[in-house]
Amino acid sequence: MQARDAECCPRCGATVLGVGTSKLAKTLFLREAPTGAAQAACVDETEEAKDELIGTRLHVYRCEALLGRGAMGRVYLAHHEDLGRNCALKVLSPRVWQTDVEYARRFISEGRTAAALIHPNIVTTHAIGEARGYRFLEMEFVPGRSLQELIEHEQRLLPSHAMSLILRIAEGLAAAHQKGIIHRDLKPDNVLVSVQSVPKIADFGLAKRVWSEGDEGELLVGTPHYMAPELLSGEPATAASDVYALGTCLFVMLTGQVPYPCGSIEALAERVQDEALPDFRSIGVDVPLEIADCIDQLMAKTPANRPKDAGEALQLLTAVAGDLPDVESLLTAAFGSQPNVSWTRSGEKFRVEVRLPEGRRQIVLIEPSAHAVADRLLLIFSQCGDVRPEYYERGLRLNAQMAHGGLAIRDVEGTPQFVMIDTYPRATVDAEEIRRSVLELASRADAVEKLLTGADRY
Repeated sequence: MQARDAECCPRCGATVLGVGTSKLAKTLFLREAPTGAAQAACVDETEEAKDELIGTRLHVYRCEALLGRGAMGRVYLAHHEDLGRNCALKVLSPRVWQTDVEYARRFISEGRTAAALIHPNIVTTHAIGEARGYRFLEMEFVPGRSLQELIEHEQRLLPSHAMSLILRIAEGLAAAHQKGIIHRDLKPDNVLVSVQSVPKIADFGLAKRVWSEGDEGELLVGTPHYMAPELLSGEPATAASDVYALGTCLFVMLTGQVPYPCGSIEALAERVQDEALPDFRSIGVDVPLEIADCIDQLMAKTPANRPKDAGEALQLLTAVAGDLPDVESLLTAAFGSQPNVSWTRSGEKFRVEVRLPEGRRQIVLIEPSAHAVADRLLLIFSQCGDVRPEYYERGLRLNAQMAHGGLAIRDVEGTPQFVMIDTYPRATVDAEEIRRSVLELASRADAVEKLLTGADRY
């Protein structure tokens, strides 16, 4: 948020009251990895046309498109011409470099720190340098979108999807904490989600200043809605304050909103320090009790009552999730490269369309059973047609030939239907099992449907 924008929060639109513009320092607010045609779409074309770096070479990089901008600098999609690879190039504003010596010093020292973090769930920093009067960081380019953009698109994530993502985020954060590195500004905008649904934490160690009491006062570092109570009281950041931010991220993923919407930093600090977390039911969100209790622990008011670092938080999250695989991530892994398979989701149910030879298609439905969590199954089935007794014997013979699933009778919207059905334990099913099952069920269900009706309804 820039000082001139201090009257309105750039995330929630709330009016910021009681904070003078002198108290609001400049911050870099970026969305770093749009994909395809969207790479430059989110950036004002007039603004991009004026950018002197686009289309030019900076050191060994050719800046091709503007991915994001803020008061402290810009991020470009760049091409490393020596190595022949794309990267995200974060370029510090020359004005900031010349006038804000402390930020410039941290940009270098903490950029080096971030470069020491190599983990699948952390955006890799490849290099730091200076050319033509610009200071820059070369970072891994992650095609995809930010976690914040995913939340805005979905409005809120299913608990299984949210837990799948937060576990990986916690793994990356734990790797940093093991090296003694604190993020200080963990939030959905600083987590990129690749096209393979892999979350990666960005901006390690480069937390932004958002508020200072004066030239001699302590800086408040981070994004207020994700800051632990002790940070809002002026205490230094710790691994436990990162854990609080991790819990806040999970809360936002599940609800689509921050836990304490406020119009001023002072009011936010008071609520964060004094009020209990909102009850999920009051927000109208159905969250399993175990996950709600987990968030309460991650966001405890007192640091000593939280997991001490992301390693302990990961143990807690793993115990709560029971390593439950997320179905959408499994579908992405199973069919991400197959153009003949697509799917849509409605709640916890998935509708998978498989396009078959001769212009035919078959719909395969995937949904959890109604058992208790520990015993829950994943049901994969596809309709073949109305029940006809004359096909019972042939159906039994088909069952003997199938490696996956079998022909059964199931009520579908109150009508008995022949279906090809397969089941797996929900907690242990993997992507390869789903891939084989969906393709075989689709093929066999279509063959039975063609035999029964000659049509292609399902």
